[in-house]
Amino acid sequence: MAPAMGLKRPAAAAAAATATQTITLPPQGVAVRDAVRGAVRDAELPPRAPAMSAPAPAAAVDGVLCFEEVEGRRWSYVVEGAASSAGKTGRVSARARGGSAAPVGATFRAVPLQSPLPPAEEIMSFIRSYVVPEGFPDSVTPSYVPYMTWRALKHFFGGAMSVFTTRALLNSVGVSQSRATSGAVAINWILKDGAGRVGKMLFARQGKKFDYDLKQLRFSGDLMMELGAGIELATAAFPQLFLPLACMANVVKNVAAVTSTSTRTPIYKAYAKGENIGDVTAKGESVGNIADLLGTGMSILMSKRNPSLVASFAVLSCGYLLSSYQEVRSVVLNTLNTARFTVAVDSFIKTGHVPSLKEGNLEETIFNPPWRHQPVAIGSRFGEAFQEPASFVATRPLFEDERYIVTYNPAKDKVYALLKDQAKQDDILKAAFHAHVLLHFINASHANLKARKRMNSDQGSYHYVNPNPLNMDFLAHIEESCKIVTSSYGVFKRKAREQGWIMSDSLLNPGRARLCGVAPQ
Repeated sequence: MAPAMGLKRPAAAAAAATATQTITLPPQGVAVRDAVRGAVRDAELPPRAPAMSAPAPAAAVDGVLCFEEVEGRRWSYVVEGAASSAGKTGRVSARARGGSAAPVGATFRAVPLQSPLPPAEEIMSFIRSYVVPEGFPDSVTPSYVPYMTWRALKHFFGGAMSVFTTRALLNSVGVSQSRATSGAVAINWILKDGAGRVGKMLFARQGKKFDYDLKQLRFSGDLMMELGAGIELATAAFPQLFLPLACMANVVKNVAAVTSTSTRTPIYKAYAKGENIGDVTAKGESVGNIADLLGTGMSILMSKRNPSLVASFAVLSCGYLLSSYQEVRSVVLNTLNTARFTVAVDSFIKTGHVPSLKEGNLEETIFNPPWRHQPVAIGSRFGEAFQEPASFVATRPLFEDERYIVTYNPAKDKVYALLKDQAKQDDILKAAFHAHVLLHFINASHANLKARKRMNSDQGSYHYVNPNPLNMDFLAHIEESCKIVTSSYGVFKRKAREQGWIMSDSLLNPGRARLCGVAPQ
């Protein structure tokens, strides 16, 4: 059955409260947009000028489609090539919808507007991405540089001393009576620790992801900690591979340590009331240390009975991961990252209500493997979102009054929200909301198409389906989503604030690409 969409709309002036209207997308045979259009008529909205009006005829575009800026570098997208005729492709031209002369079947290419950076500057840019925060120096206080300078020196001397102290420790416990042997063992040990430090440094490049998806990264870090422990366990079975296995384990465990350290303060901050974050952090670390000591004492008692090493590790790992999952899941944050924003918008679209802070956090997806398909992308590159120039030219007039453009790429089965260079925080929120509304239309359309296919198959009839759809084939859904967003985005924001969600500081982690405009006519 097709999904249902419920949206709260203002009723007539005499109504005492806002009415909730549930729009049930029709089953097979009826277009989604007809149902939504009828619901908009029945809602008796007060007359007002829509934020996103019907598309005005676009001027002919010849050559350059638009400009894009990513991290200070600019590109232009240039039209090239065209289908021999509209009759051969069987498609409606862009002029029929947007008034443009861009031919259907044409392609485009990205042309850099700056010469490539010198190799030395490329290397320095690469190094800066590892050692300074994003937006440096404006993103930190002036005291950041001297603090990090002295911190680097301290760790330099500390690392140098560790070679000698480790060798002394190994000699003192009688690892070997030979200087050569103790030196070789010490070097192996230092290499193991050094590999871990390299892994910690490389993973620090995740940057703001520690703020955007701290729950997801915290749980992923605990998974990696267990993976590292498992690799360390394997050194007992393969002692001849001690160095590579120990280095690998140390890299994994140090990456996990970075995630734990980087996400600890925001989590404590969520529990602190007033200016007591230091006290909350100190007490939290104290509880963790007490529990760690108790666990160590228990494992010492267990080891005296010589239990199976693999079985003990498996049981303890299961308990560790279960506790970690529940720990992360219990954190209640009032900001909207991608996962919580998806929960809030989906609930609003289907029921007309925004979930509370506790409900939204409980329904948030904690484990999100990298291979899972993400149906919505915010701040993407132009070339990822559009398949051909005609689709962009037909879609652009719908968003003349907005600071973003939303489209659906059927080749990648993903909704893209492209941000313009004037886009502010609220524009990013609105673009993400619009993308999820359009995704709801697309999913309903796909469900109806599958239902028609089953019905036609049962009846022995045949219904032609275009095997290679383009962005422009879904323009009707984009037009209808604009009407829904115009009337419902303000309601969504109001209800989200009533539930305690912070709407002015979203953590949606948009891409850095921005549309800078189109070529002058």
